[in-house]
Amino acid sequence: MKTFSMTHVGRRREMNQDYMYTSETAVGNLPNLFLVADGMGGHAAGEYASKFTIEKMVEKIGSSSGKEPVALIKEAVEKVNVLLLAEAEADAAKAGMGTTIVAATVIDGRLYAANVGDSRLYVINREHITQITRDHSLVEEMVRMGEMDKEVAKDHPDKNIITRAVGVLPEVAVDFFEITLAEEDTILMCSDGLTNMVEDSEIKRIVLGQRDIVEKAERLVETANQNGGRDNITVVLIEPFSDEVKEC
Repeated sequence: MKTFSMTHVGRRREMNQDYMYTSETAVGNLPNLFLVADGMGGHAAGEYASKFTIEKMVEKIGSSSGKEPVALIKEAVEKVNVLLLAEAEADAAKAGMGTTIVAATVIDGRLYAANVGDSRLYVINREHITQITRDHSLVEEMVRMGEMDKEVAKDHPDKNIITRAVGVLPEVAVDFFEITLAEEDTILMCSDGLTNMVEDSEIKRIVLGQRDIVEKAERLVETANQNGGRDNITVVLIEPFSDEVKEC
């Protein structure tokens, strides 16, 4: 396995409310773990929400006796949701904060992924770029119900309104996905600071066109900034069948 990750504040924001975690080695009973969160909330609340959520998820997964990946991640998200709500209730400055989360682990050639919100996970190869996760956003819900065309949705003013987040309601619904990976597959996890600035087709071209995984990540972030950089940008790239390991 080879991975590389990076985050950038972008060109329009003063604070980076994205947060990420990557481990190619075991976290509790998971052989590896990758997380991306995009916080929301005024002042520093969004930054706090994303960092708190990821740190607590790593802690919960690391201490769990469970072995089934979906159950492990689900339990961690649900516990952290309760903790984040309590943090918001205890501090008025954090009222209304929340965060997206996308989580992944690769076990014996199978990808287990989970998401809440509109941070995404893709699988990319020579033939396709496939969005595995499903956005929990107002505009995406309208597209799924046939109320809005996908092309119109790309530039809709409400596209950043999400319908699910960690830390907002007493219960959080998590979507899960499980797929078998092919040897040439690359996994991309990212915040919407990338996907709102770079089309899927261009993401695929960049990932397939660079010399190594570091250049791929750097070029993705650079392109998002060149296209406006309106939000924080976070990318995690995973080449699950590569033998070369690079410290991130």
